Amino acid sequence: MKFFKILTALIFATFTATASFAQDGLADHKLALQISDNNPQKMATVLNVAVNVTKYYESIGETVEVRIVAFNAGLHMLREDTSPVLDRLSSFGSSMPNVTFAACGNTIDAMTKKEGKATPIVSVAERVPAGVVDLMTLDENGWTIVRP
Repeated sequence: MKFFKILTALIFATFTATASFAQDGLADHKLALQISDNNPQKMATVLNVAVNVTKYYESIGETVEVRIVAFNAGLHMLREDTSPVLDRLSSFGSSMPNVTFAACGNTIDAMTKKEGKATPIVSVAERVPAGVVDLMTLDENGWTIVRP
């Protein structure tokens, strides 16, 4: 009986430590996904990759952070008015807390200027000064960059 209590305590401690690594940015794995095309299929693929990678690492007891960086025409993925994956984005906030979204500030500014009105970005996205710079910074900090 004592063995099972110790084993249970070790499993709980490991799970708690793993969960805290993900929250503190110390995940076992870090993946950045680039979206720069206004292509609904590519946008869906990016979200599918984020889900599949998360499920895989969770299944083996490891953590992963995923950051989706949208710039150029790919910013449409994160626009409230043009995103073909808007419904899926809204569910990511609650069901996939390890996935974050970055919207390129340069692209937002260019679209706003061209359209003559503010570019509405989904609430789950963080505005970054430049999408490519965000990707470069992630790469310099050990993230794997993939363009599905």
